[in-house]
Amino acid sequence: MTATFRTSSPVSVADSTRPHLVLVGLPGCGKSTVGRVVAERLGRSFLDFDLEIERREGKSIADIFGEKGEGHFRELERQLTEELRLMWNMILAPGGGWVVNPEVIRLLRPPSRLVYLRVRPETALKRLGSERSTRPLLMRPDPLGEIRRLLAARKAAYESADHVIEAELLGVEEVIKKVSALAQGAR
Repeated sequence: MTATFRTSSPVSVADSTRPHLVLVGLPGCGKSTVGRVVAERLGRSFLDFDLEIERREGKSIADIFGEKGEGHFRELERQLTEELRLMWNMILAPGGGWVVNPEVIRLLRPPSRLVYLRVRPETALKRLGSERSTRPLLMRPDPLGEIRRLLAARKAAYESADHVIEAELLGVEEVIKKVSALAQGAR
């Protein structure tokens, strides 16, 4: 089953003593960057939901949103999450809005653990740089206002994570170390 996923390393995901560690937060908070490195360092598989959905659909997230809407994209996320509930031992980076759907959260949690990488909207937008043009929800006249709106709508869901890391205040290496420690303890 793992052959259907684009992962960072071909490690076994069958170790049921290690549940998934799911990184959540705003676009630009570092989910993919941190998740990829943590997985490599710990010998675990990494899955970026957006990349996997793009691969499966043969089109960009922006095109999926444009052609079929956000609701269709969220259904693709739900289907991917459904597959992942039968697996273990991965570091996952879903899209920023994945966390607001209680149905998908229940598919993985428990035993999976959620880690919120908290950053301010201004920091998230700055970190996205030119990549923000690939984010359908940020392709609006006021991207900072849109990120603020997203945070307001998602804050309670983000805050319900099992762990919160103040990624705003830490360098990327420090965030990687904190997430790695949580991943090693997630049993």
